[in-house]
Amino acid sequence: MYAIEVENARKEYGTVTALDGLTLQVERGETVGLLGTNGAGKTTLFELLVGLRKADSGSVKVLDRDPTDGVTTRQRVGYLPEHAGFPDELTGREVLRFHARMRGVDAEHRDHRIARVLETVGLTDAADRRVAGYSNGMARRLGLGTVLVADPAILLLDEPTAGLDPYGVEAFHDVLGAIASTADVTVVFSSHVLDEVETLCDRAAVVHDGRVVVDGGVDALRRQTDENVTVHATLGSDGDADSAAERLRSRDDVEYVTEDDTELIVECISTRAFAVLDELHESVDVERFTVRDPGLESAFRAAVAERRANA
Repeated sequence: MYAIEVENARKEYGTVTALDGLTLQVERGETVGLLGTNGAGKTTLFELLVGLRKADSGSVKVLDRDPTDGVTTRQRVGYLPEHAGFPDELTGREVLRFHARMRGVDAEHRDHRIARVLETVGLTDAADRRVAGYSNGMARRLGLGTVLVADPAILLLDEPTAGLDPYGVEAFHDVLGAIASTADVTVVFSSHVLDEVETLCDRAAVVHDGRVVVDGGVDALRRQTDENVTVHATLGSDGDADSAAERLRSRDDVEYVTEDDTELIVECISTRAFAVLDELHESVDVERFTVRDPGLESAFRAAVAERRANA
C-alpha cells in the first residue's frame, strides 16, 4: 500500500486549471521533492492530500483512504503551509501545547511529547521565549514542530525554507534530514531549490502545468543528463558577461547559458567542455571555474521545455 496515491487528479478554479490529470505515488518511508515553478499545482496537490479540497475528478488516497472522508486519515498527516504564523505573545512551548491539544495528544503524554519535539527541532533553549523574538529560521522550525507534535505518518511541507538565510536553511535541512533518516515517516516537500531536493530526497517529481512531467530517483535523473556538464565561471573585474554569454549561445555544443555581473553558468556536452572553456577564456577574463555534473537542474529545464513544446 502506498502512503500517497494520486491518479489522474484534476482540479479547476473557474477558468483556471490547477491540476490537469496529475498522477503521483509515494512509498511509505520515502522522502520526495516536488519541483516546479509558481502556479505549477504543488500547493493545490497538498490541499487535496490533507482534505482541504476535493478533486473534481480522478482519485486521491492517503494511507489508502480518501482524505476528505472523516478526520482519521487527516490526523495522521502533518501539513506545514508556506506561510505559517503564530501569535507574538505566545512562547514556543505554548504554541506546541496548543497544537498538541488540538491534535488530540493525551494530556498525560503531552509535556513529554512537546519536550521531545523541541529537542528535535532545536528549540529547547528558546522554548519559553515569546515567538515575536524568533528569527525566520526558528519560526520555520517551530512550524515543523507543530506538525511533528502529533507524531504523523506523513509530512507535507510547502516551500519549508522559502525566505530563510543560508544558516536557517542549513539548520532546517539538518532537522529534516534527521527526521527522514531515523523516523518511520513519509516526507513530501515542495521547493524551487534544486540542490535542496538533491541533498534531501530519494526521489524528485517535476510538476508543470498541473501534471507530473518527470518522476524518478535522484540518481536516475542525474544519469539522464550525464552526457552534459555544467561550467561555473567567476569572471574578473573587467569581464563582460553579457557578450561572453551571447558568444557561447551561438555554439551547437552549448545547451544553456545564464549570466550575471560576475558569473557565467554554461551547460554543454561533456566531450566539448574544454573547447567551450577555450572560447570562454578567449572572450572574457575568467578568474576561476569549476566543471561538474548538472544534477537535477538540467532535468528540470528539459522537462519544462518539452512540456511547453508539446502544449
